[in-house]
Amino acid sequence: MGFYCMLPYKFPLTSGNVTRFFVVFILVLLMATGFMIHNAVNAWLTEKRYAMEDITQAMQKRIDTYRLAAWQIYENLAADATSRPATSNLQETLLHPDVFYVDKPRRKTEALIFGPHEGAALEMTNRMSGYLDTLWGAENSTWSMYFLNGQDNSLILVSTLPLKDMTTRDKENAISNIVEARRAEMLQMANALDERESFSPLRRFTWQNDYYFTVRTTFNQPGHLATVVAFDLPVNDIIQRNMPLDNFRLKQDAVPLLAENDDPTSSTYVTWMNPDIAVTATLPGTPLQLIYRVPITGLVVDTLHNLLWPLLANLGLLLLSLAGLLLLRQQSLRPSENLSAELESQRLLNEEIVGRLPLGLLVYDFVNNRTIISNKIADHLLPHLNLQKIINMSDQHQGVLQATVNNEVYEIRHARSELSPHTQLFMMRDQDRELLVNKKLHKAQQVLDKNHQARQQLLQNLGQVLQRPLQDVIANLQQLGNEQDLEQLDVSLEASQSLSRLVDDIVLLNQLETLDWAPNASRFKLQSLLDERVGEILPMIRRKGLSLTVANHLNSDEIRFSDRRALAKILSTLLHYAVTTTSWGRISITVTSPKDRQDRLSIEVVDTGAGLSADEMANAEFPFLGETHQDRFGQASGMAFFLCKQLCKQLGGQLEIGARQDIGTRYSVELHAPLEPQPEREEKLLEGVNALIDITVEDVRKIVVRQLENWGASCITPDERFSGQQHDVLITDEPERLTPWSLLVTDDDPGFTPLAGNQYRVNFNISSAMQDALLMLIEQQLAHGELADDGAEQQDTAQLFTSGYLQLFIETVPDDIKRLYNEAANRDYSTLAQTAHRLKGVFAMLNLSPGKQLCETLERHIQNCDETNIKTTTSEVDTYVKDLLQQGNQ
Repeated sequence: MGFYCMLPYKFPLTSGNVTRFFVVFILVLLMATGFMIHNAVNAWLTEKRYAMEDITQAMQKRIDTYRLAAWQIYENLAADATSRPATSNLQETLLHPDVFYVDKPRRKTEALIFGPHEGAALEMTNRMSGYLDTLWGAENSTWSMYFLNGQDNSLILVSTLPLKDMTTRDKENAISNIVEARRAEMLQMANALDERESFSPLRRFTWQNDYYFTVRTTFNQPGHLATVVAFDLPVNDIIQRNMPLDNFRLKQDAVPLLAENDDPTSSTYVTWMNPDIAVTATLPGTPLQLIYRVPITGLVVDTLHNLLWPLLANLGLLLLSLAGLLLLRQQSLRPSENLSAELESQRLLNEEIVGRLPLGLLVYDFVNNRTIISNKIADHLLPHLNLQKIINMSDQHQGVLQATVNNEVYEIRHARSELSPHTQLFMMRDQDRELLVNKKLHKAQQVLDKNHQARQQLLQNLGQVLQRPLQDVIANLQQLGNEQDLEQLDVSLEASQSLSRLVDDIVLLNQLETLDWAPNASRFKLQSLLDERVGEILPMIRRKGLSLTVANHLNSDEIRFSDRRALAKILSTLLHYAVTTTSWGRISITVTSPKDRQDRLSIEVVDTGAGLSADEMANAEFPFLGETHQDRFGQASGMAFFLCKQLCKQLGGQLEIGARQDIGTRYSVELHAPLEPQPEREEKLLEGVNALIDITVEDVRKIVVRQLENWGASCITPDERFSGQQHDVLITDEPERLTPWSLLVTDDDPGFTPLAGNQYRVNFNISSAMQDALLMLIEQQLAHGELADDGAEQQDTAQLFTSGYLQLFIETVPDDIKRLYNEAANRDYSTLAQTAHRLKGVFAMLNLSPGKQLCETLERHIQNCDETNIKTTTSEVDTYVKDLLQQGNQ
């Protein structure tokens, strides 16, 4: 009898089977995720449909209730009020034209009557309001009823809103707009013969977050216009909080769009309205549809929020499946398919590395007596070496020994392998060749150092040799120029000064490279440094016809701590370069300080020249690498940028240059220059001085205003002068606008120059010159003003006492001034204007010009209802009259 057993079937663990298993698992996982999302979306839509059914049922009940309320109001309340006499002593208050407020004891609702109405309308309003007090007594929402009376075409509004307060205060326009809109709708409905009931879409109060819709019912009356009753029914209380009110729409006479899977007998439908999903519910018994539109993004967000953890779990399973598939295929299933190729590439790489070594390398297996790894140098030396002897000797000399082969000395290092004790490592270095290479490198370094020293010595000696003769030549040329004033001497002097600057740059750059120069920090005033640079560069600016603007956004009295000479050198070098590259236009200097780093100083020099080329900007990395710009007066220095960059590094800053062809160049310098503490002054230099700024160029006006405000002056514009403000000095840039006591600002004057006795021409870029000109002008004005004021007052007094109207002046003018005070205090501007006009006539008759001008100023303030200036000018008129009478008594 034979027995056999069936062996269980084993799933072959091959690459293809594992891949198929993981693919099937991933597909099942994706399908499960899709079914889960589908069920979640269906559940979400079903929830919204049930919510819409509840909302529409509540809306339908509310509509039915207020259909009955409309019939009750029309048939019982309105009819009884017109057929019976009034039983209560009601009163109405006129709030606005054709707007009446009905006073009643109960305050749940308030009532307004719009338009002319009959006497019975007041009783009708009281009955309706009492009925609605009972109906809305327990409600918290906003309810309103509109009754368009067909008898007299008046409109009655009963609402839970505070109608009286809203009508008399800031909500008047809102109530009026709502009432006008309701009247128009109700009149249109009253004229429609075939419409007895209508509905409005959803509406929203502008001052509240309340949504409502209006139900309008028409009642026909023979011989009269139809009566329309309308209710504003709120919906906030019947809509769930998780359903935004902005997404609801109420449509009338709309045909529902059924989806394929919707039940035709259901009252709710889900449709697609690009780009939203709409849940539509019909209101039975009405031609209305309530539509709730949900953005597709909202549906996606809600679905992801509800399925967050299941989706994360499925995503984790998916990632683990993909990782397992890759790991099993690469490591467990096919470990030897690419192993031979990897080993072969590894062997070739090792042979290439060993063959490129600059020394001999030998790995030898003494058990099998074979070479494992070697290169050409080791193969060349191997026949001449006794490896066993080398091992014995190296053990006595810490693994290092020397051997001579063919009169060549080699250093041999020996080491044993930690993995295989019988494997030995030998490294062979050619000592003669290494010594030769080291000698060559040492000699080359000596030659390089010698060249550096020679160049530094050359520059140092060259600077010392050229400096003194150049200074003597410049001094002699200056002396000859002062004596003879020849143009050729000026040209020679300028060329000598340019050559002197170049020599100074060479000496300074050599000191920077040899570390013989160090910053010499001290306290200095930044504005004085800028004034000096402007005075230095001004002749070159004027010669080429350029314009210069210096905008110092910092306080003019600021004191900084840094190397003043180095900063002056940087500014002078960049300005000379900018003038050389600019043929027309302007050069501007802007000085600022970062708000978050008050210890930093930022200076920008911008020109409108031809722009710098790439070769020219390369000079910032090394001098004289590229050719520089030149004009008819000279050529720019090739070491300017490099020198400025090195100086900026020494001062803890940096230099950045940006240029665009045919547009210009921007030089940005940022330095470390801490702000020094400065004692506060009790009073500024020009405190109390009013300056009228009549400057056309906007940049110049900003610079002048900033300077004057730093000195404490008040700046006004020409338009402000007509408001009654007086000015002490006029500052303008147009010669034809000059008046007495004025400054003409320019950018080409070396300081300030007198034009007349009370007029000066001054350079606005030089702060010290601007300050000196203003002080001199104000001193002259003060001296002249005292004499002029005394003469004017004496002349006015003499005119008054010789006119023959002194007694009349004493009896009338002081009384009129008292009236001015009283009328100004009572704000009686019409009477005040008449008194001021009468006083102006008195002053004009007596030829007292100051008093007339003060009255004219007072009249202008009265027209503008400027209470502050009215009091001030009245006080000035009073002071003027008292001074006249006091001088006359003396």
